[in-house]
Amino acid sequence: MSTTPRKSLGILGWAGRTLMAVSCLSLVLPPTAQASGGSSRMPDIPSAAESPEQNAERHYKQGLKYRDKAWELEKKATMAQGAAAEKLMKKTKKEYAKAVKSQRKAVTANPRMHQAHSSLGYALRKTGEFDEALEAYGMALKIAPGYTEAIEYRAEAYLALDRLEDAKSAYLTLLRVDQARADELMAAMKKWVSQGENGSAEVSEADLEAFSSWVEERADIAGHAVMVVTEQMPGQMPGQVQDW
Repeated sequence: MSTTPRKSLGILGWAGRTLMAVSCLSLVLPPTAQASGGSSRMPDIPSAAESPEQNAERHYKQGLKYRDKAWELEKKATMAQGAAAEKLMKKTKKEYAKAVKSQRKAVTANPRMHQAHSSLGYALRKTGEFDEALEAYGMALKIAPGYTEAIEYRAEAYLALDRLEDAKSAYLTLLRVDQARADELMAAMKKWVSQGENGSAEVSEADLEAFSSWVEERADIAGHAVMVVTEQMPGQMPGQVQDW
């Protein structure tokens, strides 16, 4: 007896089951995913097994990726001119805005994550929201008073706000505990002085001259200290810790 009808029924049954599975899948996929063949990114919904700390870590790392992308665009903008530079800076600000959103989610998930508070402050500073940036830095340092990244970042916000005494105090703090961060702040202060000499609306000429002299003096002291260390420990790079 021929088996063709049975095979035909089997094929039809398989096709029916496949069609049913596709139909069920279309019910659970969001419309955007269906429209693009299912390739769109799914909504940012945390796994049921994800702890608040893990959720915060995920958003924190995503925020750092946005920040790094902004750094790349910022660097390109400094080498561009005219409309091209302006376009790159707009893209840069968008990436920093994305970083702000991610870091806000991180600190919401884990309010004790001082790194996320500090990175939130950085992104806010880069988008020009200085008051909120100072609040974020303050929270980071309330949780971890010795977190030098936040000390240095906050000092750069002080410079932008012409709070020169606060910036000087931060530099002296960093000088005692983190030479690398102190050097970063010194570079930022030198840049501020060079820009301020072109005309600062908020700082008097006398204050600008006093701060410029202070920066020059501290830079000379730091440079002399590096020379002494290099002479005493030949072959070792400045800032490198000797392993005794």
